[in-house]
Amino acid sequence: MPSEREKDNKNFMDLNQKTLAKPFTLNGKGLHSGKDATLNILPSEPNTGIAFQRVDIEGEPIIKANINNVISTQRGTTIQKEDINIATIEHLLSALWGTGIDNVIIQIDGPEVPILDGSSQPFVDKILDAGITVQDAPREFIEITEPVVFRDEDNDIELIAIPDDDFKLNVLIDYDSSYLANQFAALDNLDLYAKEISKARTFVFLHELETLYNNNLIRGGELENAIVIVDKETSKKEIDHLADLFNKPKLDVVPQYGILNNLDLYYPNEPARHKLLDLLGDLTLLGKRMKAKVFATRPGHSANIEFAKKIYEYHKIQKKKKLPYTYDPSKTPLMDVNAIKKLLPHRPPFLLIDKIISISDKEVIGVKNVTMNEYFFVGHFPDEPVMPGVLQIEAMAQTGGILILNGVEDPENYSTYFLKIDNVKFKRKVVPGDTLIFKLELVSPVRRGIAVMKGQAYVNENLVAQGEFTAQISKTKA
Repeated sequence: MPSEREKDNKNFMDLNQKTLAKPFTLNGKGLHSGKDATLNILPSEPNTGIAFQRVDIEGEPIIKANINNVISTQRGTTIQKEDINIATIEHLLSALWGTGIDNVIIQIDGPEVPILDGSSQPFVDKILDAGITVQDAPREFIEITEPVVFRDEDNDIELIAIPDDDFKLNVLIDYDSSYLANQFAALDNLDLYAKEISKARTFVFLHELETLYNNNLIRGGELENAIVIVDKETSKKEIDHLADLFNKPKLDVVPQYGILNNLDLYYPNEPARHKLLDLLGDLTLLGKRMKAKVFATRPGHSANIEFAKKIYEYHKIQKKKKLPYTYDPSKTPLMDVNAIKKLLPHRPPFLLIDKIISISDKEVIGVKNVTMNEYFFVGHFPDEPVMPGVLQIEAMAQTGGILILNGVEDPENYSTYFLKIDNVKFKRKVVPGDTLIFKLELVSPVRRGIAVMKGQAYVNENLVAQGEFTAQISKTKA
Protein backbone atom coordinates (compact mmCIF):
# COMPACT_ATOMS: atom_id res chain seq x y z
CA MET A 1 0.00 0.00 0.00
CA PRO A 2 1.40 3.47 -0.87
CA SER A 3 1.98 5.90 1.96
CA GLU A 4 -0.01 9.13 2.23
CA ARG A 5 2.93 11.19 1.01
CA GLU A 6 3.36 8.90 -2.00
CA LYS A 7 -0.35 9.30 -2.80
CA ASP A 8 0.22 13.06 -2.96
CA ASN A 9 2.68 12.48 -5.80
CA LYS A 10 0.20 10.72 -8.13
CA ASN A 11 -0.64 11.74 -11.66
CA PHE A 12 2.67 12.73 -13.20
CA MET A 13 0.87 13.80 -16.34
CA ASP A 14 -1.26 16.33 -14.43
CA LEU A 15 -1.76 19.43 -16.53
CA ASN A 16 -0.78 21.85 -13.77
CA GLN A 17 2.67 22.78 -12.51
CA LYS A 18 3.80 21.92 -8.98
CA THR A 19 6.09 23.31 -6.32
CA LEU A 20 6.98 22.53 -2.70
CA ALA A 21 4.42 23.15 0.02
CA LYS A 22 7.19 24.44 2.30
CA PRO A 23 11.00 24.84 2.25
CA PHE A 24 13.48 22.25 3.48
CA THR A 25 17.21 22.11 4.22
CA LEU A 26 19.93 19.51 3.56
CA ASN A 27 23.68 19.59 3.99
CA GLY A 28 26.61 17.39 3.14
CA LYS A 29 29.89 17.04 1.27
CA GLY A 30 30.38 17.33 -2.49
CA LEU A 31 31.59 14.13 -4.15
CA HIS A 32 34.25 15.73 -6.33
CA SER A 33 35.16 18.96 -4.53
CA GLY A 34 35.04 17.45 -1.04
CA LYS A 35 33.54 20.77 0.14
CA ASP A 36 30.63 20.99 2.56
CA ALA A 37 27.48 22.74 1.36
CA THR A 38 24.03 23.50 2.72
CA LEU A 39 20.97 23.47 0.49
CA ASN A 40 17.83 25.48 1.23
CA ILE A 41 15.19 24.45 -1.27
CA LEU A 42 12.29 26.90 -1.52
CA PRO A 43 8.90 26.96 -3.25
CA SER A 44 8.82 29.11 -6.38
CA GLU A 45 6.22 30.83 -8.56
CA PRO A 46 4.73 29.17 -11.66
CA ASN A 47 6.82 29.25 -14.85
CA THR A 48 10.04 30.02 -12.95
CA GLY A 49 11.39 26.48 -13.35
CA ILE A 50 14.30 25.12 -11.33
CA ALA A 51 17.02 27.61 -10.43
CA PHE A 52 20.14 27.48 -8.26
CA GLN A 53 21.26 30.49 -6.22
CA ARG A 54 24.85 30.76 -4.93
CA VAL A 55 24.20 32.49 -1.60
CA ASP A 56 27.92 32.32 -0.70
CA ILE A 57 28.83 34.73 -3.50
CA GLU A 58 28.31 38.50 -3.55
CA GLY A 59 25.08 39.37 -5.32
CA GLU A 60 23.79 35.82 -4.80
CA PRO A 61 23.73 35.01 -8.54
CA ILE A 62 21.06 32.71 -9.94
CA ILE A 63 21.80 29.95 -12.45
CA LYS A 64 18.87 28.35 -14.24
CA ALA A 65 18.84 24.56 -14.51
CA ASN A 66 18.87 24.76 -18.29
CA ILE A 67 20.47 22.61 -20.97
CA ASN A 68 22.16 25.68 -22.46
CA ASN A 69 23.99 26.37 -19.18
CA VAL A 70 25.79 22.98 -19.06
CA ILE A 71 29.57 23.42 -19.21
CA SER A 72 30.89 20.03 -18.06
CA THR A 73 29.79 16.38 -17.97
CA GLN A 74 32.92 14.90 -16.40
CA ARG A 75 31.62 12.30 -13.91
CA GLY A 76 28.59 14.50 -13.27
CA THR A 77 26.70 17.46 -14.71
CA THR A 78 27.81 21.04 -14.08
CA ILE A 79 26.01 24.25 -15.06
CA GLN A 80 27.54 27.73 -15.19
CA LYS A 81 26.59 31.37 -15.64
CA GLU A 82 29.48 33.71 -16.38
CA ASP A 83 32.19 32.37 -14.02
CA ILE A 84 29.86 30.90 -11.36
CA ASN A 85 29.03 27.20 -11.47
CA ILE A 86 27.14 24.43 -9.67
CA ALA A 87 28.37 20.83 -9.99
CA THR A 88 26.85 17.36 -9.56
CA ILE A 89 23.28 18.54 -9.91
CA GLU A 90 21.85 15.40 -11.52
CA HIS A 91 20.65 13.49 -8.41
CA LEU A 92 18.74 16.47 -7.05
CA LEU A 93 17.21 17.25 -10.45
CA SER A 94 16.22 13.61 -10.83
CA ALA A 95 14.46 13.71 -7.46
CA LEU A 96 12.57 16.87 -8.45
CA TRP A 97 11.36 15.41 -11.74
CA GLY A 98 10.60 12.07 -10.09
CA THR A 99 8.35 13.71 -7.48
CA GLY A 100 6.59 16.02 -9.94
CA ILE A 101 8.20 19.33 -8.92
CA ASP A 102 8.41 21.99 -11.66
CA ASN A 103 9.33 25.20 -9.81
CA VAL A 104 11.86 25.67 -6.97
CA ILE A 105 14.75 27.88 -5.95
CA ILE A 106 17.75 25.93 -4.66
CA GLN A 107 19.93 28.12 -2.45
CA ILE A 108 23.41 26.66 -2.00
CA ASP A 109 26.48 28.00 -0.19
CA GLY A 110 29.08 26.07 -2.16
CA PRO A 111 30.09 24.95 -5.67
CA GLU A 112 28.69 21.41 -5.57
CA VAL A 113 25.46 19.70 -4.54
CA PRO A 114 26.14 17.25 -1.66
CA ILE A 115 26.45 13.61 -2.70
CA LEU A 116 24.77 12.33 0.51
CA ASP A 117 24.46 8.53 0.09
CA GLY A 118 25.07 8.59 -3.68
CA SER A 119 21.38 8.25 -4.60
CA SER A 120 18.43 10.63 -4.88
CA GLN A 121 16.48 9.11 -1.99
CA PRO A 122 17.50 11.71 0.65
CA PHE A 123 16.16 14.45 -1.64
CA VAL A 124 12.98 12.50 -2.39
CA ASP A 125 12.33 11.92 1.32
CA LYS A 126 12.71 15.63 2.06
CA ILE A 127 10.48 16.64 -0.86
CA LEU A 128 7.70 14.26 0.15
CA ASP A 129 7.95 15.33 3.80
CA ALA A 130 7.72 19.00 2.79
CA GLY A 131 4.67 18.30 0.65
CA ILE A 132 3.73 19.24 -2.89
CA THR A 133 1.48 22.11 -3.98
CA VAL A 134 -0.41 22.12 -7.27
CA GLN A 135 -0.16 25.55 -8.90
CA ASP A 136 -2.65 27.50 -10.99
CA ALA A 137 -0.56 27.31 -14.15
CA PRO A 138 -0.54 24.75 -16.96
CA ARG A 139 2.44 22.58 -17.78
CA GLU A 140 3.90 22.77 -21.24
CA PHE A 141 4.98 19.36 -22.50
CA ILE A 142 7.57 18.44 -25.09
CA GLU A 143 5.59 16.07 -27.29
CA ILE A 144 7.69 13.71 -29.36
CA THR A 145 5.86 12.97 -32.61
CA GLU A 146 8.73 11.35 -34.52
CA PRO A 147 11.93 9.60 -33.38
CA VAL A 148 14.72 11.79 -31.97
CA VAL A 149 18.05 9.94 -32.00
CA PHE A 150 21.54 10.51 -30.61
CA ARG A 151 24.31 8.06 -31.55
CA ASP A 152 27.96 7.83 -30.63
CA GLU A 153 29.07 4.93 -32.79
CA ASP A 154 32.67 4.99 -31.55
CA ASN A 155 31.47 4.21 -28.01
CA ASP A 156 28.43 2.12 -28.99
CA ILE A 157 26.05 4.62 -27.34
CA GLU A 158 22.51 5.25 -28.53
CA LEU A 159 19.59 7.20 -27.07
CA ILE A 160 16.21 7.33 -28.82
CA ALA A 161 12.94 9.09 -27.95
CA ILE A 162 9.80 7.86 -29.69
CA PRO A 163 6.16 9.04 -29.43
CA ASP A 164 4.15 8.07 -26.37
CA ASP A 165 1.20 9.51 -24.44
CA ASP A 166 3.14 9.19 -21.16
CA PHE A 167 6.80 9.28 -20.14
CA LYS A 168 8.79 6.03 -19.96
CA LEU A 169 12.48 5.23 -19.67
CA ASN A 170 14.43 2.09 -20.60
CA VAL A 171 18.16 1.83 -19.93
CA LEU A 172 20.66 -0.86 -20.94
CA ILE A 173 24.23 -0.77 -19.61
CA ASP A 174 27.08 -2.92 -20.89
CA TYR A 175 30.57 -2.90 -19.39
CA ASP A 176 33.64 -4.87 -20.37
CA SER A 177 33.70 -6.29 -16.88
CA SER A 178 33.73 -9.77 -15.42
CA TYR A 179 31.50 -8.64 -12.54
CA LEU A 180 29.23 -6.06 -14.18
CA ALA A 181 28.20 -6.89 -17.73
CA ASN A 182 24.72 -6.32 -19.18
CA GLN A 183 21.98 -4.87 -16.99
CA PHE A 184 18.57 -3.45 -17.88
CA ALA A 185 16.29 -1.04 -15.98
CA ALA A 186 12.91 0.45 -16.85
CA LEU A 187 10.50 3.01 -15.45
CA ASP A 188 7.04 2.95 -17.05
CA ASN A 189 5.26 4.97 -14.39
CA LEU A 190 6.82 7.92 -12.62
CA ASP A 191 4.68 7.23 -9.57
CA LEU A 192 7.09 4.32 -8.94
CA TYR A 193 10.19 6.52 -9.00
CA ALA A 194 10.52 6.88 -5.22
CA LYS A 195 10.25 3.14 -4.62
CA GLU A 196 11.95 1.67 -7.68
CA ILE A 197 14.66 4.18 -8.68
CA SER A 198 15.52 6.76 -6.01
CA LYS A 199 17.55 4.39 -3.79
CA ALA A 200 19.93 3.37 -6.60
CA ARG A 201 23.43 4.62 -5.69
CA THR A 202 26.26 5.82 -7.86
CA PHE A 203 29.00 3.29 -8.58
CA VAL A 204 32.64 3.24 -9.61
CA PHE A 205 35.21 0.57 -10.49
CA LEU A 206 38.12 0.18 -8.11
CA HIS A 207 40.66 0.46 -10.94
CA GLU A 208 39.26 3.95 -11.83
CA LEU A 209 39.80 5.52 -8.41
CA GLU A 210 43.40 6.71 -8.74
CA THR A 211 42.83 8.23 -12.18
CA LEU A 212 39.77 10.07 -10.94
CA TYR A 213 41.64 11.33 -7.89
CA ASN A 214 44.55 12.53 -10.01
CA ASN A 215 42.08 14.50 -12.13
CA ASN A 216 40.86 16.38 -9.04
CA LEU A 217 37.68 14.33 -8.81
CA ILE A 218 36.02 12.25 -6.03
CA ARG A 219 37.82 14.25 -3.29
CA GLY A 220 34.69 13.79 -1.17
CA GLY A 221 34.29 10.11 -2.03
CA GLU A 222 33.51 7.71 0.82
CA LEU A 223 32.57 4.06 0.96
CA GLU A 224 29.23 5.30 2.31
CA ASN A 225 28.30 7.28 -0.81
CA ALA A 226 29.20 4.95 -3.67
CA ILE A 227 29.26 1.31 -4.66
CA VAL A 228 32.91 0.40 -5.37
CA ILE A 229 33.13 -2.57 -7.73
CA VAL A 230 36.18 -4.85 -7.82
CA ASP A 231 36.30 -6.62 -11.19
CA LYS A 232 40.04 -7.12 -11.66
CA GLU A 233 42.64 -8.94 -9.62
CA THR A 234 44.18 -6.46 -7.16
CA SER A 235 47.27 -6.80 -4.99
CA LYS A 236 47.62 -5.85 -1.33
CA LYS A 237 50.14 -3.21 -2.36
CA GLU A 238 47.63 -1.56 -4.72
CA ILE A 239 44.93 -1.56 -2.05
CA ASP A 240 47.28 -0.03 0.52
CA HIS A 241 48.29 2.65 -1.98
CA LEU A 242 44.63 3.61 -2.53
CA ALA A 243 44.02 3.70 1.23
CA ASP A 244 46.95 6.12 1.65
CA LEU A 245 45.75 8.21 -1.31
CA PHE A 246 42.30 8.69 0.20
CA ASN A 247 43.58 8.84 3.78
CA LYS A 248 41.57 5.77 4.77
CA PRO A 249 42.41 2.79 7.04
CA LYS A 250 44.17 -0.08 5.29
CA LEU A 251 42.28 -3.29 4.75
CA ASP A 252 43.43 -6.51 6.40
CA VAL A 253 42.07 -8.64 3.58
CA VAL A 254 42.56 -8.06 -0.12
CA PRO A 255 39.08 -7.79 -1.70
CA GLN A 256 38.09 -10.34 -4.30
CA TYR A 257 35.63 -9.82 -7.15
CA GLY A 258 32.49 -8.04 -6.08
CA ILE A 259 31.72 -4.96 -4.01
CA LEU A 260 34.61 -3.50 -2.04
CA ASN A 261 32.49 -1.96 0.69
CA ASN A 262 30.33 -5.07 1.23
CA LEU A 263 27.11 -3.14 0.78
CA ASP A 264 23.84 -4.95 0.32
CA LEU A 265 22.36 -3.87 -3.00
CA TYR A 266 18.87 -2.40 -2.91
CA TYR A 267 18.17 -3.89 -6.33
CA PRO A 268 19.94 -6.68 -8.23
CA ASN A 269 20.35 -4.23 -11.14
CA GLU A 270 21.19 -1.20 -9.02
CA PRO A 271 23.90 0.16 -11.39
CA ALA A 272 21.44 0.17 -14.32
CA ARG A 273 18.79 1.86 -12.19
CA HIS A 274 21.30 4.50 -11.16
CA LYS A 275 22.09 5.20 -14.81
CA LEU A 276 18.35 5.68 -15.34
CA LEU A 277 18.28 8.03 -12.33
CA ASP A 278 21.12 10.07 -13.86
CA LEU A 279 19.46 10.19 -17.26
CA LEU A 280 16.25 11.48 -15.73
CA GLY A 281 18.20 14.19 -13.89
CA ASP A 282 19.96 15.31 -17.07
CA LEU A 283 16.68 15.39 -19.03
CA THR A 284 15.25 17.70 -16.35
CA LEU A 285 17.53 20.38 -17.83
CA LEU A 286 15.10 20.60 -20.75
CA GLY A 287 12.93 22.68 -18.42
CA LYS A 288 9.76 20.90 -19.54
CA ARG A 289 8.33 17.45 -19.05
CA MET A 290 8.15 15.08 -21.97
CA LYS A 291 5.61 12.79 -23.53
CA ALA A 292 7.88 10.13 -24.98
CA LYS A 293 9.33 6.66 -24.56
CA VAL A 294 13.12 6.76 -24.24
CA PHE A 295 15.49 3.88 -24.94
CA ALA A 296 19.07 4.45 -23.80
CA THR A 297 21.99 2.07 -24.49
CA ARG A 298 25.17 2.75 -22.52
CA PRO A 299 24.11 6.27 -21.44
CA GLY A 300 26.38 8.67 -19.56
CA HIS A 301 26.27 12.35 -18.72
CA SER A 302 27.93 13.50 -21.94
CA ALA A 303 25.58 11.45 -24.13
CA ASN A 304 22.58 12.41 -22.00
CA ILE A 305 23.26 16.11 -22.50
CA GLU A 306 23.85 15.77 -26.25
CA PHE A 307 20.59 13.80 -26.48
CA ALA A 308 18.77 16.48 -24.48
CA LYS A 309 20.13 19.17 -26.81
CA LYS A 310 18.70 17.29 -29.78
CA ILE A 311 15.31 17.13 -28.06
CA TYR A 312 15.55 20.84 -27.21
CA GLU A 313 16.19 21.77 -30.85
CA TYR A 314 13.44 19.41 -31.99
CA HIS A 315 10.99 21.09 -29.61
CA LYS A 316 11.93 24.57 -30.87
CA ILE A 317 11.19 23.50 -34.44
CA GLN A 318 7.91 21.86 -33.44
CA LYS A 319 6.81 24.97 -31.52
CA LYS A 320 7.39 27.16 -34.56
CA LYS A 321 5.32 24.78 -36.66
CA LYS A 322 2.52 24.99 -34.09
CA LEU A 323 2.52 28.78 -33.73
CA PRO A 324 -1.01 30.18 -34.20
CA TYR A 325 0.27 32.82 -36.61
CA THR A 326 2.66 33.37 -39.49
CA TYR A 327 4.48 36.68 -39.58
CA ASP A 328 6.87 37.87 -42.27
CA PRO A 329 7.97 41.47 -41.54
CA SER A 330 8.99 41.94 -45.19
CA LYS A 331 5.44 41.43 -46.47
CA THR A 332 3.03 44.35 -46.92
CA PRO A 333 0.49 44.24 -44.07
CA LEU A 334 -3.22 43.86 -44.69
CA MET A 335 -3.75 47.15 -42.82
CA ASP A 336 -1.10 49.69 -41.89
CA VAL A 337 -1.46 52.26 -39.13
CA ASN A 338 -3.26 54.73 -41.44
CA ALA A 339 -5.88 52.13 -42.33
CA ILE A 340 -6.26 51.22 -38.65
CA LYS A 341 -6.90 54.88 -37.78
CA LYS A 342 -9.89 54.87 -40.14
CA LEU A 343 -11.53 52.17 -38.01
CA LEU A 344 -10.40 52.93 -34.47
CA PRO A 345 -10.91 56.28 -32.73
CA HIS A 346 -7.57 55.91 -30.88
CA ARG A 347 -4.64 58.15 -31.73
CA PRO A 348 -0.97 58.20 -30.65
CA PRO A 349 0.23 57.78 -28.01
CA PHE A 350 -2.78 55.59 -27.23
CA LEU A 351 -3.03 53.80 -30.55
CA LEU A 352 -1.18 50.63 -29.56
CA ILE A 353 -1.17 48.49 -32.71
CA ASP A 354 0.95 49.15 -35.80
CA LYS A 355 -0.54 46.81 -38.39
CA ILE A 356 -2.97 44.00 -39.10
CA ILE A 357 -1.45 41.04 -40.95
CA SER A 358 -4.46 38.69 -41.10
CA ILE A 359 -8.21 38.92 -40.63
CA SER A 360 -11.21 36.67 -41.19
CA ASP A 361 -14.77 36.41 -39.93
CA LYS A 362 -13.57 34.76 -36.72
CA GLU A 363 -9.99 35.86 -36.07
CA VAL A 364 -7.54 38.71 -36.44
CA ILE A 365 -3.77 38.98 -36.00
CA GLY A 366 -2.17 42.33 -35.20
CA VAL A 367 1.37 43.54 -34.59
CA LYS A 368 2.94 46.01 -32.16
CA ASN A 369 6.65 46.86 -32.40
CA VAL A 370 7.82 47.79 -28.91
CA THR A 371 10.59 50.41 -29.04
CA MET A 372 12.52 52.35 -26.42
CA ASN A 373 10.74 55.48 -27.65
CA GLU A 374 7.38 54.41 -26.15
CA TYR A 375 6.04 57.15 -23.89
CA PHE A 376 5.30 54.77 -21.02
CA PHE A 377 8.94 53.71 -20.61
CA VAL A 378 9.76 57.19 -19.32
CA GLY A 379 8.10 56.41 -16.00
CA HIS A 380 7.52 52.65 -15.97
CA PHE A 381 10.70 51.04 -14.61
CA PRO A 382 12.96 53.40 -16.63
CA ASP A 383 16.10 51.58 -15.43
CA GLU A 384 14.67 48.24 -16.50
CA PRO A 385 11.91 49.08 -19.01
CA VAL A 386 8.93 46.73 -19.06
CA MET A 387 5.73 47.28 -21.03
CA PRO A 388 2.85 47.63 -18.53
CA GLY A 389 0.55 44.64 -18.56
CA VAL A 390 -2.53 46.87 -18.70
CA LEU A 391 -1.29 48.30 -22.01
CA GLN A 392 -0.71 44.81 -23.40
CA ILE A 393 -4.36 44.12 -22.62
CA GLU A 394 -5.42 47.43 -24.18
CA ALA A 395 -3.45 46.59 -27.34
CA MET A 396 -5.17 43.19 -27.49
CA ALA A 397 -8.54 44.90 -27.03
CA GLN A 398 -7.80 47.30 -29.89
CA THR A 399 -6.89 44.36 -32.11
CA GLY A 400 -10.18 42.72 -31.11
CA GLY A 401 -11.99 45.94 -31.99
CA ILE A 402 -10.68 45.63 -35.55
CA LEU A 403 -12.07 42.08 -35.72
CA ILE A 404 -15.52 43.14 -34.57
CA LEU A 405 -15.74 46.21 -36.81
CA ASN A 406 -14.59 44.15 -39.79
CA GLY A 407 -17.98 42.41 -39.69
CA VAL A 408 -19.98 45.64 -39.92
CA GLU A 409 -21.00 47.16 -43.28
CA ASP A 410 -20.14 50.75 -42.29
CA PRO A 411 -17.50 50.31 -39.57
CA GLU A 412 -16.50 53.98 -39.60
CA ASN A 413 -19.86 54.73 -37.96
CA TYR A 414 -19.36 52.30 -35.03
CA SER A 415 -17.15 51.96 -31.96
CA THR A 416 -16.45 49.05 -29.65
CA TYR A 417 -16.67 49.38 -25.88
CA PHE A 418 -15.31 46.62 -23.71
CA LEU A 419 -17.69 45.43 -21.00
CA LYS A 420 -15.62 42.77 -19.30
CA ILE A 421 -12.12 41.30 -19.29
CA ASP A 422 -11.63 37.91 -17.61
CA ASN A 423 -8.92 35.34 -16.89
CA VAL A 424 -6.03 37.68 -17.66
CA LYS A 425 -2.59 36.12 -17.19
CA PHE A 426 0.86 37.51 -17.83
CA LYS A 427 3.52 34.92 -18.65
CA ARG A 428 6.67 36.90 -19.48
CA LYS A 429 8.02 40.44 -19.52
CA VAL A 430 7.70 42.53 -22.69
CA VAL A 431 10.70 44.82 -23.21
CA PRO A 432 12.04 47.26 -25.84
CA GLY A 433 12.95 45.43 -29.03
CA ASP A 434 10.14 42.89 -28.74
CA THR A 435 7.59 42.44 -31.50
CA LEU A 436 4.18 41.66 -30.01
CA ILE A 437 1.83 39.50 -32.07
CA PHE A 438 -1.82 39.65 -30.97
CA LYS A 439 -4.26 36.93 -31.92
CA LEU A 440 -7.96 37.53 -31.14
CA GLU A 441 -10.66 35.03 -32.04
CA LEU A 442 -14.40 35.00 -31.50
CA VAL A 443 -15.56 32.44 -28.95
CA SER A 444 -19.10 32.57 -30.37
CA PRO A 445 -20.95 34.56 -33.07
CA VAL A 446 -21.72 38.20 -32.33
CA ARG A 447 -25.26 38.45 -30.94
CA ARG A 448 -27.19 41.67 -30.31
CA GLY A 449 -24.00 43.64 -30.69
CA ILE A 450 -22.15 41.65 -28.02
CA ALA A 451 -18.89 39.90 -28.93
CA VAL A 452 -16.88 37.48 -26.77
CA MET A 453 -13.26 36.91 -27.76
CA LYS A 454 -10.23 34.98 -26.58
CA GLY A 455 -6.96 36.87 -26.90
CA GLN A 456 -3.31 35.86 -26.84
CA ALA A 457 -0.11 37.89 -27.13
CA TYR A 458 3.18 36.38 -28.30
CA VAL A 459 6.80 37.43 -28.54
CA ASN A 460 8.46 35.05 -30.98
CA GLU A 461 7.13 31.61 -29.98
CA ASN A 462 6.51 32.61 -26.35
CA LEU A 463 3.03 33.31 -25.03
CA VAL A 464 3.40 36.50 -22.94
CA ALA A 465 -0.21 37.39 -22.07
CA GLN A 466 -3.74 36.11 -22.52
CA GLY A 467 -7.30 37.00 -21.58
CA GLU A 468 -11.00 36.81 -22.47
CA PHE A 469 -12.78 39.94 -23.72
CA THR A 470 -16.46 40.88 -23.90
CA ALA A 471 -17.27 43.96 -26.01
CA GLN A 472 -20.33 45.81 -27.28
CA ILE A 473 -20.64 47.44 -30.69
CA SER A 474 -22.36 50.82 -30.61
CA LYS A 475 -23.29 53.12 -33.45
CA THR A 476 -21.68 56.51 -32.92
CA LYS A 477 -22.69 58.27 -36.17
CA ALA A 478 -26.04 58.41 -37.95
